[in-house]
Amino acid sequence: MTPHSRLVMPLAALLAGAAFATQAAAEEVNIYSARHYDTDQALYDAFTEETGIEVNVLEGGSDQLIQRIEREGQASPADVMMTVDAGRLWRAEQEDIFASVDSELLDERLPENMHHPEGKWFGFSQRVRAIFYNPEEVGADELKTYEDLADPRFKGEICIRSSNNIYNQSLLASMIAHHGKDGAEQWAQGVVDNMARDPEGGDIDQILGVASGECDIAVGNHYYYVRMLKSDDEATREAAEKVQILFPNQDGRGAHINIGGAGMVKGAPHPENAVRFLEFLASDEAQAIFATGNHEFPVVDGVAIDDVLASWGDFKRDDLNVSVLGENNPEAVRIFDRVGWR
Repeated sequence: MTPHSRLVMPLAALLAGAAFATQAAAEEVNIYSARHYDTDQALYDAFTEETGIEVNVLEGGSDQLIQRIEREGQASPADVMMTVDAGRLWRAEQEDIFASVDSELLDERLPENMHHPEGKWFGFSQRVRAIFYNPEEVGADELKTYEDLADPRFKGEICIRSSNNIYNQSLLASMIAHHGKDGAEQWAQGVVDNMARDPEGGDIDQILGVASGECDIAVGNHYYYVRMLKSDDEATREAAEKVQILFPNQDGRGAHINIGGAGMVKGAPHPENAVRFLEFLASDEAQAIFATGNHEFPVVDGVAIDDVLASWGDFKRDDLNVSVLGENNPEAVRIFDRVGWR
């Protein structure tokens, strides 16, 4: 594999255990990544330029990479696993994928709620689970919180993804943390009762549902909306411009935050390089790449961000430790099943 190259393996090859080519040189780090963003290459290039450590990348789905690391066992070349959503990081943690990392730099640079309590993984970018609405149908004073989504006055007006979507699982996990199991189940039932249609499609499809009039309210991650606003396709931009974004619960706990994160793999063949890579992800340079490449919010204050993100100004964010989202994931899935959220 050439330096900084990205080895993208098909599902069949991943599950069959195709060989992961690595270089013989000691100054390398092997990244297993479930982040599928072309702009992440800029992270790897910048790290190599700063440290001289070559980066080898294997991409796959989060569950596929977990299975691969388990199958490879002590012979795994993986040094770092990167993925999105605290729920997926928690799943890797439950399979004993990660080693604890003790880093003063990470402790200093990253907010406390972006740390796994034992240093098994860290959040390096933030993504808001926002509410989108049609301003011609929904007044700004009518809809202010996630809790409002369950209000019967919005019956038949909500578009939202399926319950097997990890982003929704983490949102419900946060509701468990704030309202308890019973309160979270009542909320989930209320959202189901208010759905305009059965859940289908991804986050962009929910926003398009609002733009087309299929529904008046949708839930999605903020960066999908930015992608639409910046799309080369005029129709996509026009659809996004019909929709307003709302950061909920500004008079209370703040908007729900999830993360893109990473941890060092247990038994990493290059542990020092793995820690250096994780520390690099907390640098101003890497944080700016997260913020401009995929329109995510940085976790470090004072870093330049995407112009659209900057135009939204400051807003309050839920400071719940993101590890709780993983811990509450199994109960969230059970609640979804009980209320019939497809």
